[in-house]
Amino acid sequence: MNAIRLEFYKLRHKHLFLMMTLILLVEITWAFMATSMSISRNPEIAKWETLMLMLSTMNGLFLPILSAICVSRICDMEHKGKTWKLLLTISVKRGHLYAAKYMCACLVMLWMCILQVFSISAFGIIKGFNDPVPFLLLAQFLSGTVLTNMVIIALQQWVSMAVKNQAFALTLGMIGGFIGLAADLFPFGIRRLFVWSYYSGLSPIKQNYVNEQMQFSTQDISNSLPLMSLLITAGIFIFLAGSIHISRQEV
Repeated sequence: MNAIRLEFYKLRHKHLFLMMTLILLVEITWAFMATSMSISRNPEIAKWETLMLMLSTMNGLFLPILSAICVSRICDMEHKGKTWKLLLTISVKRGHLYAAKYMCACLVMLWMCILQVFSISAFGIIKGFNDPVPFLLLAQFLSGTVLTNMVIIALQQWVSMAVKNQAFALTLGMIGGFIGLAADLFPFGIRRLFVWSYYSGLSPIKQNYVNEQMQFSTQDISNSLPLMSLLITAGIFIFLAGSIHISRQEV
C-alpha cells in the first residue's frame, strides 16, 4: 500500500486525473450526441441498451489510448528521473515497484469506468427512458470494461518499462485503439486474438438486424464467462512475463 501511495504522490503535479477525465468527457459527449441523433431519427431505440452499446464501441477507440497515456506517464517518471539505480540502492525490489505502478494505473482507469457508469445513468434519467436504471447491465458493462483495461494496462506497462522512448508505448495504444474500433468487422476467430476487441466482446448488449430493423439483445453474463476466463489468464501471463523481464533487465 505504501508503494501505491508513493506512485500517486509522484503524480501530484502531473494533472493526470484532470487530463484523462477531460479526454473521457470528449468520448462521453460524442457518444451522447450520437445516441441523441439516433433517437431523434428513431424514437423506438430510446433505450439504455442503445447508449451502452454506443459507449462499448467507442471504448475500443478511446480507452486503449487513455491506458497508454496513463501507463506512459506513470512509468516515464523512472526513466526521465533516472531513479532506477537509486531505488535499487535502498532495497526497493523492482517487482514490487512494477506491481505498484500497475495497481496505480488500474485505479486511475477504474475511475474512468465509474465515471462512464454515472454518465450513462444521468443521460438515461435526463432523456426520460421508460425503463428503470438497469443496475445489472451496468455492472456487467463495468466488469467487462475494467477487466479489458487491466489486461491492456499489463501489456502497455511491459512496453513502457522495457523501452525508454515512450513513443513506442503510445504508438501501441493508438494501434490498439484502431483495432478496438474496427474489431467487430473482423471474423470471430481473428477478433478474439486481439485484447482490444474485448470492449465490445464483453459488452452485455449485442446488436442484430432483423428485416432491416435494428434490434438489441442482452447477453447473459454466463455466456461471457469463457471469454472472461481467457482474458484473466492472458492478463496474468502478460503481467508476470513483464514483471520478470523488467526485474532481470539491466539498469
